[in-house]
Amino acid sequence: MSTKLQNKDAATNPRGIPFAPFVDKVEDYVSSRAEVDGTMKSFQEMISKYQFMEVNTQRRAAGLKEKVPDIQKTLDMVQFLHSRKPGSEPLETTFELNDTLYAKAVIPPTDEVYLWLGANVMLAYPVAEAETLLESKLATAQQSLENCEEDLDFLREQITTLEVATARLYNWEVTMKRKEKAENGGNDEPSDPKRILPNG
Repeated sequence: MSTKLQNKDAATNPRGIPFAPFVDKVEDYVSSRAEVDGTMKSFQEMISKYQFMEVNTQRRAAGLKEKVPDIQKTLDMVQFLHSRKPGSEPLETTFELNDTLYAKAVIPPTDEVYLWLGANVMLAYPVAEAETLLESKLATAQQSLENCEEDLDFLREQITTLEVATARLYNWEVTMKRKEKAENGGNDEPSDPKRILPNG
């Protein structure tokens, strides 16, 4: 049973997330009711793993949705500074110190900008180089966000596939149980001796 599940899980999406096994015929996964519990447990474990990946991907996507507009805003400003010609009048503007506090500034034409790199690190870049760097970061962040959204759709599909597989397995077991009961002449006792409780 586990070998069949592993073979069907070999295919993955572009980020290496495995496809869930699609159960068309239950008999391809179990040959008797004795194997149902183990297979059901494997399906439930896979569902838990997919749900864990879904939560992590949602968090990563949420972070990227905040990051992309910030990069775009910074890039727009760098492109504006790059477009200013030497000798232009200084530009008076306000800049954000925090969410509720702004300060005034006078910005002369410049060929250098400072960019936050994270971890409290700021580095000076020529304007053209800063523009190229930000364009690259923006493209990477947008692609990562697109990948996250694709992965979320993929993960939801795999969870649904496994939920359907679990339901088919359960229904198959019920059908087999009824069949065994009919073969035993309506006896309510299970046909598997391992499931017969001892007397007393």
